Amino acid sequence: MMKLNKQTREEHAKAILDYILTKDIDRFRELFLDLHPQDRADMYLTLSKQDRKFIYNVLTPEELADMFDELNIIEQKKLINEIDKETSALMLNEMYADDAADFLAEIEDKKAQEILTAMDQKEANEVKELMSYPKETAGGIMTKEFIKLQANSTVAEVIELLRAEGPDAETIYYLYVADEEDKLAGVVSLRDLIIAPTTDTVANVMSSRVVSVNVHDDQEDVAKLIKKYDFLAAPVVTNDGVLLGIVTVDDIIDVLEEETDEDFGEISATRGSIDSNISAVQAAKKRAPWIIMLMFLGLITAEVIGQFEETLEAVILLAVFMPLLMDSAGNTGTQALAVIVRGLALGSVDKSSIGKILKREFGTGVLLGLLCALTIIIIIPIFYGSVVLAAIVAVSLFLTLSIATMVGATIPLLINKLNIDPAVASGPFITTINDIIGLLIYFSIATSLLQYLPQ
Repeated sequence: MMKLNKQTREEHAKAILDYILTKDIDRFRELFLDLHPQDRADMYLTLSKQDRKFIYNVLTPEELADMFDELNIIEQKKLINEIDKETSALMLNEMYADDAADFLAEIEDKKAQEILTAMDQKEANEVKELMSYPKETAGGIMTKEFIKLQANSTVAEVIELLRAEGPDAETIYYLYVADEEDKLAGVVSLRDLIIAPTTDTVANVMSSRVVSVNVHDDQEDVAKLIKKYDFLAAPVVTNDGVLLGIVTVDDIIDVLEEETDEDFGEISATRGSIDSNISAVQAAKKRAPWIIMLMFLGLITAEVIGQFEETLEAVILLAVFMPLLMDSAGNTGTQALAVIVRGLALGSVDKSSIGKILKREFGTGVLLGLLCALTIIIIIPIFYGSVVLAAIVAVSLFLTLSIATMVGATIPLLINKLNIDPAVASGPFITTINDIIGLLIYFSIATSLLQYLPQ
């Protein structure tokens, strides 16, 4: 199997199209199946509907499954709509149960049930079991295709078992041992098996100290555990310790990408609308609640400005520095928010470290405030000729940035305490809160020193 580079991609595409056009099945299969599955999927996406039908007819269900697995969900739905129910079922039979379950969970229930009914009963039962678990749990992302050993088996017997069942397992680098009641008893690495005497039993080779995850654990917690221990896979057990399946590192990569997209959507108030495949109407529907809420918060900002209308009328120059103050406060708060949300996501922020982190963020805000204040003290007198105005803006910036970092750091911690995703303390939300605080500080100081300002 080869991986295409840019130079050979066009040549292979032209040759494959020629074989499709001439209906040369043997040469098409030879060239197409010599490609990496991802390259097959990429090439498939460039074909016309008629050419895709040719592929459906000449590839086996297993070969179709390899290509299907490399497509995104939108492309998978398109493919499934172009083939009949029986072909769909045969193809999903050849996929790992967790991948098949993930796909069927994304299509309409009626079509999913039709495909499940047409699938092999054993395969369908495994898929149904996985679909019965909540989507973002260990049970929802685990696979059933793993090799389970007995403690009394010899190394030689396990090697033979690997030769027979290894091709169908998602991974063979870790092999898990179950007792008579199917409870997790130990783990054996492939390396341990290779270097062990063939007459040794699994009980002598395995490690009984196994790190496992519960079937109901959140997928993000599973990802943290696999990252912490540098596992390639982790066993999934019930509350009673019964071995149900495994979560592999490739699934964890998908989880991390999903969680990152989710957190990015939360922080930017675009949750659910960052997918480039959704329509403008769908994106607007998902963003609208945040925008409307922020609009009402904006009315509070407007009210704050209205309360100091007389101050603004007396010294219109004060309006010049409002954007500077608001932008600086918003940016500083969002930076603190990003630091805390990332720390919570990685598990580096816990009860013992909260005090230290808040102290650091406050110190950071104070130092940033001092730096900005000193800069303003120098610049404003040069361009606007007023030391008092410079002092007002400088002190306002200092106080606002000091408070803004604490707001940006504290709100996600409070939200996390309520068992809500801290990323919902979005950047726009933090920014608006800090705008209100900054304006209150700015105009309060300016009003108290109004008599010293140039009219």
